[in-house]
Amino acid sequence: MNEISHLVGAAGPDSLVVRFAGDSGDGMQLTGSRFTQEAALDGADLATFPDFPAEIRAPVGTTFGVSAFQIQFGGRRVRTPGDQLDVLVALNPAALKTNLEDLRHGGTLIVDTAAFVDRNLRKAGYDRDPREDDALDAYRCLEIDITKLTQAAVKPLGVGNRDANRARNFWTLGLVLWLTGRRRSSTQEWIRERFASEPLVRDANLAALDAGHAYGETAELPRLPEVLAKGHSAPLPAGRYRTVTGVEALCYGLVAAARLSGIDLFYGSYPITPASSMLHMLARLGAFGVRTFQAEDEIAAICAAIGASYAGQLGITGSSGPGIALKMEALGLAIATELPLVVIDAQRGGPSTGLPTKTEQSDLFQAVLGRNADSPIVVLAASTPGDCFPVAIEAVRLATRYMTPVMLLTDGFLANASEPWLIPDLAALEPFPVQQGAAADGFKPYARDPETLARAWVPPGTPGLRHRIGGIERAHPTGAISYDPANHQTMTDFRRAKILGIARDIPEQDFVAGGPDDRLLILGWGSTFGAIQSAVDRLRAGGAAVAHAHLRHIWPLPANLGDILAGFDRVLVPELNAGQLNFLLQGVYGCRVESLTKVSGKPFTAAEIETRVKTLLEA
Repeated sequence: MNEISHLVGAAGPDSLVVRFAGDSGDGMQLTGSRFTQEAALDGADLATFPDFPAEIRAPVGTTFGVSAFQIQFGGRRVRTPGDQLDVLVALNPAALKTNLEDLRHGGTLIVDTAAFVDRNLRKAGYDRDPREDDALDAYRCLEIDITKLTQAAVKPLGVGNRDANRARNFWTLGLVLWLTGRRRSSTQEWIRERFASEPLVRDANLAALDAGHAYGETAELPRLPEVLAKGHSAPLPAGRYRTVTGVEALCYGLVAAARLSGIDLFYGSYPITPASSMLHMLARLGAFGVRTFQAEDEIAAICAAIGASYAGQLGITGSSGPGIALKMEALGLAIATELPLVVIDAQRGGPSTGLPTKTEQSDLFQAVLGRNADSPIVVLAASTPGDCFPVAIEAVRLATRYMTPVMLLTDGFLANASEPWLIPDLAALEPFPVQQGAAADGFKPYARDPETLARAWVPPGTPGLRHRIGGIERAHPTGAISYDPANHQTMTDFRRAKILGIARDIPEQDFVAGGPDDRLLILGWGSTFGAIQSAVDRLRAGGAAVAHAHLRHIWPLPANLGDILAGFDRVLVPELNAGQLNFLLQGVYGCRVESLTKVSGKPFTAAEIETRVKTLLEA
């Protein structure tokens, strides 16, 4: 019983943090996603963090070819994938080398002994086998010849050793499901369906899964603490749930927005990590009126989307930081023509091509300021995988109502991470039907709505409303080409006032936790939400006067944000960059803001934020 108690880690007895790590060909992402499914079906709340290798087909056994999948699950509200690991599965020395530092002391380490040969140890940078010295003494190490046991499990089926090794991940999954008290029925059914046309592969994977599960029992391994009481679920609002990634929620939100607005959706894109999955997802939604186009480059992708908007459809394009930079000239065209456009930026580490698979909030300056001349656009940011759904709808609403490009910021973590998602009641969503066309008598293409300052959206070919638009400055309100200095001032002022006026059409900033009577405010944006809120929950439980507010509307900023910031003694802004929002806030409001920055390619942990807050409160 003492050993079981010792296994309860930093995550607490009501949640566990598990990471599967191995070579990029070991199926770690599949293993993690199946474990996630089993935990979700048991009623656990959860958050995941898939971590992909940055190189395609990195040499087997090298540290830069390691693929990992982390999940925190339990019977309480889970907001992050977890700070420290309770369980680490390392299928080769490279996986051990790159992940061991995240395993808490006393945590459970599972290694495949068959992989710890001299050649693999050298590839991972080990001078000697770490199992032979005191490097692993701080952990409960389960040294298991997973390769040999998997081969033995599938040998009766006539499967050779080489093919048997491909089922190691299912053997490992079976063992971890047993250790954590999770069922395997959903995975069994998934295997039967997924490999129905390959009976031998199906039977081998089932045999490996069952063998790993049985090993935990026959070897009498002590189970990890149960974090979810039998028959109980995590404290989530009642309703129907599914696990969803940020990309899935974003694509569903765009499709829902197309229905709510009453116009068709066109998505033009060029492949780039981690944004490519949006194109893959939307291409499967053609039955819902979605048209997708894979262009020859980033510039063609955004120009095709602008063309779709000109023709009266909902033009959308997506990319990551380097691709967004290539789109900027064409984005200026969308601003000048005042056409609705949604640009999705799945941010990643930079500069240049940067760290393609690693997460960073690297493009805030690029989104708000990164164009030639005075050319403001709307900038929004999603905070969780599920939050991508309503933010996508909001992006389309603002783009079509104000005839402007809108940039929606996600990042590599949000795109790939998953969480339980309360499936929305689509009938309860408020439509915002788009009006296209204008009064034919005296039509002026750049005449503006007195409330929104938006011009009319008139698709070409509309009878009686022939007009020209383009990248050269237009005269107000006729739309004729103009080089008049006073007209350029007028049009620039109109475009700027239109964007700033959107602050009247968005909610005032509110608090996620705490309020104006607290001493310190943590102001976040984007994917830092979970780590900030987890830290604030712990701090407030300990009596600290800490509040949390989180920005969805980055530009224009909410109308009351300046008053909120002025009401606090200290304001802390955690960002996965070098302090970009901090810089903007000081420029807009002239206030003193503290920064907590990180650009390691990994999300914040709650502990990092909690430690900084305690330091500020003690100062």
